[in-house]
Order: sequence, then C-alpha cells, then structure tokens
Amino acid sequence: MNTIANTSLNSLVQPPCYDRSALKPHIVHIGCGAFHRAHQALYTHLLAAQTPSAWGICEVSLFSGEPLFSDLANQDGLYTVLEQYNQQKSAECVGTIVASVSKKRDGSQAIIEQLASVDTRIVSLTITEKGYCIDAASGQLDRANPAIAHDLQSPQDPESAIGYIVAGLARRRQLGREAYTVLSCDNIQGNGHVLRNAILQYANVIDTELAQWIEQYASFPCTMVDRIVPAATQESLHFVEQEIGVYDPCAIACESFKQWVIEDNFVQGRPDWDLVGAQFVDDVTAYEAMKLRMLNGSHSFLAYLGVLAGYEYIADCMNNPDIYRCVQTLMLTVQAPTLNVTKELDLNAYAKQLLERFCNRCIYHRTEQIAMDGSQKIAYRLVNSLRYHLDNKNDIRLLATGIAAWIRYTTATDDRGDTIEVVDPLKDRLNQLYQQFGTGVEVVPYILALEAIFPQDIGHNPEVIAAVSQAYQCLLEYGAKHTIAQLAEAL
Repeated sequence: MNTIANTSLNSLVQPPCYDRSALKPHIVHIGCGAFHRAHQALYTHLLAAQTPSAWGICEVSLFSGEPLFSDLANQDGLYTVLEQYNQQKSAECVGTIVASVSKKRDGSQAIIEQLASVDTRIVSLTITEKGYCIDAASGQLDRANPAIAHDLQSPQDPESAIGYIVAGLARRRQLGREAYTVLSCDNIQGNGHVLRNAILQYANVIDTELAQWIEQYASFPCTMVDRIVPAATQESLHFVEQEIGVYDPCAIACESFKQWVIEDNFVQGRPDWDLVGAQFVDDVTAYEAMKLRMLNGSHSFLAYLGVLAGYEYIADCMNNPDIYRCVQTLMLTVQAPTLNVTKELDLNAYAKQLLERFCNRCIYHRTEQIAMDGSQKIAYRLVNSLRYHLDNKNDIRLLATGIAAWIRYTTATDDRGDTIEVVDPLKDRLNQLYQQFGTGVEVVPYILALEAIFPQDIGHNPEVIAAVSQAYQCLLEYGAKHTIAQLAEAL
C-alpha cells in the first residue's frame, strides 16, 4: 500500500528536510490526538526544519491509541497536516514523532520507564479538562474520581495521567535523575497551576517526601494554545488524499491560524519554539483568559445552541445572522470587559479575527465535538464571567442562555425531538436529576446547585437561577433559533 513514507508526494507537501535520526524522544506526550499533532508536534517539526534540533516526541496512549500508533508505524511516524483558509492551502509532512508506547500494547511499566528515561526532559499533555481529575468548582484533585481512587491504592499500576506522571517522577528520583518539566497544553485557566496542584496533592497522599522533591525540582509552565482542529473523519481524510495524492490515515485538516503562548519556566531546557512563531512570556494569564472567554466561551455558546437547532458545523451556525450578532456581542460586550489585558492585546481585532475563523467554511468543526464534556468546560468559559457582570449589575442574558443551552443539550433531545448523544463525565448524575425532577424548568435550580460545576455564589444566586430558568423555558417552548432571534432583536 502506498503511504506518505514510500510515495512521491505532489508539490503541495514535501517529506521532512531534516535528519530524523538526530531526533531523540526528549518530549514524552500524553494524548496523541489531532490537536497535539497539528499544534505542538507541528511546531517541533517546523523548528527541526529551520534549525538543527534534537527534540523529538514519544507519544503515549493510556487508553485507545493503538490503531493510530499502528498507522503511524506503517508510515515511519510521518503524517500530514493540511492547513486551509478559504481557497488557500498548504501542507506539512510532519516527522517529529520518533517513538510511541501504550498501556494496552506495552504495559504500565513501559510508560513509567519512558517517563523516567534519561532522554525525557519535558512531559506534555493534551488530555482534555476531564483528564486532570479535578473538581471544576474548587480546582482541587477529585480523590473520589475512580481513576484517582484506583491510583492511590495502586500507584505502580496507574490509570490516570496524574498517576503516571507521579510514578515517572518517583522512578526518576529513585534512579537519581533530575525532575522534568510538565507542560499542560489543555484549555484550562491556569493550566500549569491546576496541574501542579493536582500532582502535588496526589503525591502528598502516597509519599510526602516525593511531593516535596517534585515541588522543589519540577516545573509546571502555564500555556495558551489556539488552533481550530476538527476531529478527523473519513471525509477529511479523503479530502487530504485528493490534495496530496496519497491516502494518509493519520492526516489532519485544520485552519491555517495557530498560536502558542508559553510561560518560560523549564527545568531541563526546551525547544526554541519561538523561532517558529510561539511566544515565551513571563505570565500567560491575560492570553489564556482572553482565549478561554472570547474564543472557547463563544464556541460553547455556538455548540449547544447549534446542536439544539440542528446545525452540524460552526460555520453553519455563523451563517445565521441572529447567531452571528449574538456571538459578536458575547465576545465584545460580555466577555471582553471581564478581561484585564495589556495594551498590546487588541480585543476588537481579536474578536474580528475570531469571527472570520468561525466563518471559515473549509473547516468542518462539528458542534457536537465542541459540545462534549461541557460540565468540565463551562466554569472556565462562561461561569467565571458571571461574577463580573453580577457585581456590576450588567445584563447576563447571553451568558445565562449559554448555560441554559448546555442544560437543554444534556437532556439528550434536540429541537426536532431527535436524540442527542451526550458525552459528559457527569452524564449519570445529570440523568439522575432528570429522572427525579423531570426535564422541565423545575430542574434548573438543581442543576445549578451541582457544586462540581457551579460555585455556590453562582449556582445559588437567585438572579442567575432566574435568568437561566427564563432562557431554558424559552428553549423548551420555542427552540434555539427562536430564542437566539429574540436575543438578537433585544441587543
């Protein structure tokens, strides 16, 4: 079978121009999804293409990465990233993945030994919000999480990423090796701080001296990552095949825009990613808050209303002028004022750019993909902004409608009466509430009272309960399109 490893490619994409044998697995990455391969791995590839670099990546799968790893192995670790904006296209044949290890294929100890390897300098993660096993309201490690509960009892045979990272650090300490940098690349506010707290809380339970060693010698930089990368589908894979001239089962089609802002805090060196467009800064707080609220908050707003209204893709949502107007207002009038940013960050220009990206019809970003795991996301994306507007006695209808749309989505039925496949770690708890109180507006206060999602000052606030209940009732009676039309008219 012809693959990108043994076939002459067309002029759109060329094989890596650097010596791949010089790359070492200095980065161990947990979560080899499409976003990582189109972002961090691509940045590392671009660096190797521009300057001599030994920074390669070993991919780790804790759950279900074997089919991808098998396809990558058949292609000598190569895969295609096709970037597109309207009619403009460019492609890269990425070559920085040099090894892989998975629990199913290789076992837990093989992962721990890779984490403990003398070659490993950075352990990075894209495991989504739920992979951190934290309580969304408190930001603390959720010791009742089944994976964490298992790992605390069996720390040498872990299930969670937290458990594996600590096991790898424990092994390094045992071998007399230095600690490494743990680099979160997930959309969590203060992601490095959240990860550090979870790891130290976990380590303190199993070995206080180990926890002290980690606290002293490891580092946990915060990052802001940005690129719209839809999940791969057979349609997207065939599209890439038409563009490059060969089928690549590992290919990714994504937007041309990408951004990476990184706190410069690495204990064992780092790649010079800034040479290929990343930014190293002292503090990423302003960047991550801007992105989480203006981009991710708007995405969640679009996703839940879009799923309910029957829109398959984000660009379809944005073609509705009422939705476009509401999203524009959400970005500039609702989310932007909550941000404390420096003068060099132009929020008006950022919002304009976001709207253009959302309207890019070449990017088939499914609303149902963005809607997944909402209980882990909306606190960062929508809820935190409520405090600002409550304190300033501002209009909270757009934020309340986004939250109400998420609640309506979790009832698992859209406006046409079709079943929604809800993917959420709190799905069972939500279903218990629906069985107990029904799916009418009466259930709203009970959903808002879930402290794993909503802090007490928000979930028990009468103004929030009233606004979310009113939006939810409108969604029930009239549907998402009518609700958003009413909002747009009132703006």
